[in-house]
Amino acid sequence: MEVRGMGEAKVVITFETTTQAMAWERACKEHGLPGRLIPMPVVISANCGLAWLASPEDRDVLLRWAEELALRYDQIVEMEMG
Repeated sequence: MEVRGMGEAKVVITFETTTQAMAWERACKEHGLPGRLIPMPVVISANCGLAWLASPEDRDVLLRWAEELALRYDQIVEMEMG
């Protein structure tokens, strides 16, 4: 999914549950992975009110680690944020 607007390009990873979001945050902190947990942007519809925000260039490394650590997520949205 891609959302265009004005601002800097970002990758937003959404979750089905808060538990998934917290597990993602814990794993990223433990492994020094880029990004941070944010409130869900209003333009994205998702079950959980939290999302992981990262730069587009970090997308591949995050997805590799997600697979390696069996981290679950709902969707990945590329969007511009101001």
